[in-house]
Amino acid sequence: MELNIHILNYLGGMLQPSLDGGQLEVFNPSNGKVYTHAPNSSAADVDLAVKSAQDAFPSWSNTAVEERSRILMKIADGIDDRFEELAYAETLDNGKPLWLSKQMDIPRAAANIRFFANAITQFSSESHETTGLSAINYTLRSPIGVVGCISPWNLPLYLFTWKIAPAIAAGNTVIAKPSEVTPLTASIFSEICMKVGLPPGVLNILHGQGHKVGEAMSRHPDIKALSFTGSTRVGREIASIAAPMFKKLSLEMGGKNPVIIFDDCNYEKMLKTVVRSSFINQGQICLCGSRIYVQRSVYDRFKQDFVAAAQNMKAGPPLEADTQTGAIVSQAHYEKILRHIETAKREGGTILCGGKPVFPAGHEDGWYISPTIIEGLPQHCTTNQDEIFGPVVTITAFESEEEVLAMANDSYYGLACSLWTENASRTHRMAKSIQTGIVWINTWLMRDLRTPFGGMKNSGVGREGGLEALRFFTEPKNVCIQY
Repeated sequence: MELNIHILNYLGGMLQPSLDGGQLEVFNPSNGKVYTHAPNSSAADVDLAVKSAQDAFPSWSNTAVEERSRILMKIADGIDDRFEELAYAETLDNGKPLWLSKQMDIPRAAANIRFFANAITQFSSESHETTGLSAINYTLRSPIGVVGCISPWNLPLYLFTWKIAPAIAAGNTVIAKPSEVTPLTASIFSEICMKVGLPPGVLNILHGQGHKVGEAMSRHPDIKALSFTGSTRVGREIASIAAPMFKKLSLEMGGKNPVIIFDDCNYEKMLKTVVRSSFINQGQICLCGSRIYVQRSVYDRFKQDFVAAAQNMKAGPPLEADTQTGAIVSQAHYEKILRHIETAKREGGTILCGGKPVFPAGHEDGWYISPTIIEGLPQHCTTNQDEIFGPVVTITAFESEEEVLAMANDSYYGLACSLWTENASRTHRMAKSIQTGIVWINTWLMRDLRTPFGGMKNSGVGREGGLEALRFFTEPKNVCIQY
C-alpha cells in the first residue's frame, strides 16, 4: 500500500511544521531504514499549542454534550473509513504484524472514541438531601481547561485515542504528544479531525521528543492536568515537575506481571493464552505476563509444551501473513532487550529457547528477536525484577498457594496478574491478596471499557477507563443550598 506520508503538527485546526523547522528521522523497524521525518517540536511549539487550546476552551466547554458526542462519533467513523490505511501505517511505524494492527489496534481506537462519545451522555451529577437541615447538596463536574496527554509507542493509536477521547468528551481542550518513535497514525488522525469538523484548537497534536515537548508540557503553568502512559522512569520525572505545581496527574507506567498456573487449570486454554500473553506485540504491552509461576506437578509438562509453542512462532516481516511476532520498535529498544538477555545468562538463567536476534531474508537490517523463555533464575535477580518489555519471559516452579502469592507480590510493580485455576475459593482468596490493579482469572486482556484501568506501586497513579477517566478530566464542585 502506498501512503501519502507527510507528518506535521496539528495546531489550531491546521497542519504545520515546528516553528524552528527541526525534524526527526522516523524508522521502519522491519528493515531498519528511515522512511520519513516528523517535526522536532520545542517549548515554543507547546506555547503556541496552549494558546490555541485556550482560545478554543470557552466555546468547546460550553458546547452541548450531544454535539460533542456527535463529533466524536464522526471521528470514529473516520477511523473506520481509513481502516486499511491506518492498519498499514501502524505496522509500518511500529513493526507489529499487520494482522494484529487489523485485529486489535485500529478497531480498539475507533471503539475508544465511540465509548466516550456515548459515556459522556450518561455522565451524571450527584445530589444529596440533608434531612433535618432542609438542605440539598449537588455536585457539578466541569471540564478542567487545557490538559496534556502523552501516549507511548507500543499501541500508538489505541492508547492515543484512549487518552484524548475522554478529555475532549468532557469539554477540555487538549495538547497531545504521541511517541516520536511512532508518529504516523496520530498524523493521519489529524486529517480525520479536520475532515469531520472538530473545532480548531480543541485537539492540538505536537510531534517531538519527550525531553523537549513532554517536559515543556509538564512545566507549562496553563496545562492543568497530565495523563501519561510510558515507562516508570519517565513517569517519575513528570511527577517531579508537575506535582509541585499541583497539576492533576494520571500516570500509567510499567509492569512485571505474574502469571500463576495451578495444576487444576483448563490446561489447553491456559497454554494457548499464556503463549499469547507472553509474546503478542513482541511482548511490548504493559499487560504482558513476564513472570510465569507454574505449580510443580505440571511444571515439566508446561515447560515442554510452552517451549515447543514458542519455537514454532515465526518472528519475521510484519506484512507477511504467517508472521506471529514482528519487529522490535526501535534499534535502541532492540539492543536493550538483548542486553537484558545477556544479563539473565550472567545471573545463572538457562535459555530454553530464543534469546537471539533473527535476520529474515530481505529484512536483515530489521530488529527481530525470537521468543525467549528463561528458567533457573532467583526471585530477586534483575531479570525477574526489571521490566524488559520484549519477547522475554521467565518460568519458575512453586509448591503452594502461599509460596506463589509471596513471589507474585515480591515486585516493585503492581499492574496486572493472570491466574489459572478452577478452584472458586482459591480464585477469590488470590484475587483479593494479589497486589495488582487488574486480576484476570482464566483469561488475559479481556477488557470491558467501563472498568477502571491502572496499577499499584511503581505501576502508576490513578485510574483510566470508564467513568474514572471522565472523573479525572473534570473538576468536582459541591453546591449546598438551604431552603
